[in-house]
Amino acid sequence: MNPLKAFRFLPNWRLEIDDQQKKERDSGVRDQEIRAALDQHWAASDANDFETEHRIYREDAVLEYPQSGERTRGRSNIQNQRASQPSNKRFSIRRIIGGGDLWVTEFIVTYDAKPSYTVSIMEFRGDKVARETQYFADPFVAPAFRAQWVERTDA
Repeated sequence: MNPLKAFRFLPNWRLEIDDQQKKERDSGVRDQEIRAALDQHWAASDANDFETEHRIYREDAVLEYPQSGERTRGRSNIQNQRASQPSNKRFSIRRIIGGGDLWVTEFIVTYDAKPSYTVSIMEFRGDKVARETQYFADPFVAPAFRAQWVERTDA
């Protein structure tokens, strides 16, 4: 085997590595931008700033609440249904995790002083949310029989 032949592939291999590094770098930048947009979205949600809160959605976004069997289509409809809620609400973010097109936020939304533990699953297309699904759960008292195996947390 001619050792020089092997080196002919080196420039192409190097390009592939460089392309991969660029994709990873671009992906990291995009993730940072989406995370910043999510931080802005949830802060605006807590402040009842409906205009800023809904900038994160595409015009044709879909929001689903599986527990109530509701689906809202379109950013303006999502914004209008949220703005029309008569409750006083607050948001407390527990954690945000994700990457690429899929992001999950765990938070407590409090409606008129009643907390609801919530999970929001957001699917992005480009830099905007194309679909969001939210699940809600009421807090409950922990049963005594588990006490010896668990540690208590304060939400």
